[in-house]
Amino acid sequence: MKYCVIIPTYNNELTLDALISGVLRHTLNVIIVNDGSTDATASILGKYTGLNVISYSPNKGKGYAIRRGLKAAAEAGFTHAITIDSDGQHFPEDIDSFVGKAEESPDSLLVGARTLDPIKVSRGSLFANRFSNFWFRVITGVKLTDTQTGFRLYPLAQIRDMNFFTRKYEFELEILVRSAWRRISIESVPVKVYYPPREERVSHFRPFRDFARISLLNTIFFIIAILYVKPFSFLRYLTRENVKEFINKHILLTKDTNLQIASAVALGIFTGILPIWGFQLLLAIALAHLFRLSKLITGVAANISIPPNIPALLFLSYITGGIVLGTGSSIRFSPSLTVKSFETNLLQYVIGAIVLSVVAGIASGIITYIILKIFRKKRIIRNS
Repeated sequence: MKYCVIIPTYNNELTLDALISGVLRHTLNVIIVNDGSTDATASILGKYTGLNVISYSPNKGKGYAIRRGLKAAAEAGFTHAITIDSDGQHFPEDIDSFVGKAEESPDSLLVGARTLDPIKVSRGSLFANRFSNFWFRVITGVKLTDTQTGFRLYPLAQIRDMNFFTRKYEFELEILVRSAWRRISIESVPVKVYYPPREERVSHFRPFRDFARISLLNTIFFIIAILYVKPFSFLRYLTRENVKEFINKHILLTKDTNLQIASAVALGIFTGILPIWGFQLLLAIALAHLFRLSKLITGVAANISIPPNIPALLFLSYITGGIVLGTGSSIRFSPSLTVKSFETNLLQYVIGAIVLSVVAGIASGIITYIILKIFRKKRIIRNS
């Protein structure tokens, strides 16, 4: 393991000197990214020799600074890079905790877990952190207690070929989410945190603008997760052994009745075809909870809307809508697109999708019930 410490900084002249001195007690491999500072940062950095200093102007954002630092670390041959904020909030001695944990889990991305004191931290900051933690878990399935800390350790080999598109504070969310989607293990490391008096705090986080950017990114990631990541994760799960285990555990040997299992399948198929793309699975799980049906079976059935099936579902929904509305069962292409034609075709699709979801749900429930009556009865006879 060969690691370095990356310090992105922008106008933190009050805390930068002490931070660098503290970090140098633990390693001489330090990369400073001066993100267009206009204060005394340059003169502070001039006091030190042996630092790898990257400077540019104007300020381009924390995410851009970290990306430059990670690139420099990889080019210098380091295997791991620790990022630490320069606002004086973090303690350099916690670097040893990251290094010790990384030696046990060299391929893991490690995230510092701060103990956020409600008395010292503003309600806005607490809400933002909990908001970020919640959506990170929804999008990735990974539970972290602190997704907003800048104190982290990155395994460079695992993230080397990622091409990032964010440059501000939201970059730290992007790299976490995409690492989780890549199945890179993400673990927490407890770290201490210092809360300076409010009048001494220096923060370049713009509450409205930056929170809005993070929220927008969460929305984009949520849509991608629902339409792409989770469906393909489901497909990867479909091995012969997993399917056999699922059928035995959750269908043939479960205590649920045939009617309950068939109803769960019907509910999943129904919600999976409904024209509410991006929310089908959420609705399916919510309704399964409401009707006390198997959430797992309902969720699996709702995955009928995985990407490979989407063209067929769109086609069948449109054709069904044409039959219901009496406009015919063939697809009509118009050389000119008008608002009226768009509304007409959209209405035909929506009505068709609703009707198809009802018909397919009922049909799948009936077929499932019949199959269960046959095969579960055989299983009982065989076991007796």
